[in-house]
Amino acid sequence: MNAAATVRLARQRSGLSLRQLAARADTSYSTLAAYEAGRVHPSFDKVRHIVEHAGFDLEVTLVPRPGLHDEARGRELEAVLELAE
Repeated sequence: MNAAATVRLARQRSGLSLRQLAARADTSYSTLAAYEAGRVHPSFDKVRHIVEHAGFDLEVTLVPRPGLHDEARGRELEAVLELAE
């Protein structure tokens, strides 16, 4: 998750300014600006808190990364091909 992009997108979609969202999320304008710029990296809980105060729910999904399971998949494919012979 890119915290800076997530916070910025939630704020922009909500139509709130940095100052408005900072006030709603009980944080400072400068802190929120630093999060959006990527100068400060907030915790997951802080990102969720900000996104919720922008009017959204934060959902996280796990997506397999290419290359991590290729060896196991290769063995599975070999076994299927052997059975097919």
